[in-house]
Amino acid sequence: MRLGRGEDRKHQRVETAMAEDYDDDAADGGSPETDKSSGGKKKLILLVVLPLLLIVGAAAGAYFTGLADPVVAMLGGGKKEAEAPKEKGVTAPPVFYELPEMLVNLSPGQGRRPAHMKIKVRLELSSAVDTPKIEAMLPRIVDAFQVYLRELRVEDLQGAAGMYRLREELMMRVNRVAAPAKINDVLFQDVLVQ
Repeated sequence: MRLGRGEDRKHQRVETAMAEDYDDDAADGGSPETDKSSGGKKKLILLVVLPLLLIVGAAAGAYFTGLADPVVAMLGGGKKEAEAPKEKGVTAPPVFYELPEMLVNLSPGQGRRPAHMKIKVRLELSSAVDTPKIEAMLPRIVDAFQVYLRELRVEDLQGAAGMYRLREELMMRVNRVAAPAKINDVLFQDVLVQ
């Protein structure tokens, strides 16, 4: 089939443009088919893999910060309580055990006169079942408290931070000695330093 003059020029321009495109692709080191496939892989990564990584990262962040706990509990996962199921909104009243009053000598600082500490403490137990266990271990609990308290200085007890540290240390010691009984808190009734 023979093309007219105008059509022939048009055809030559198209072929010239295609040849230039092919030369540019060859100079870049790839063919048009290779560019299309690598562009497709990039799009696949951007459209599938990246959002998937973002979703997994957000879910892990929510789980570890505790934001996903209601969802995990709703799905039936998470911690199962060993205790009998409680009615909704009803909690057991706290159980307290009063330790005997203790009077200890504090560690004197350099050039200071000896100081005494009088302390009265109550333990908040996790259940009433633990009361006999605490009574059986009472001599060890008092001993652990007195050994720790005798090492304290007056400076260690000053301010809210000093009382907080004292509470945390006593809780750690009583939970270690009274195990398997669980103590939820150490409550100060009286603290007197002279």
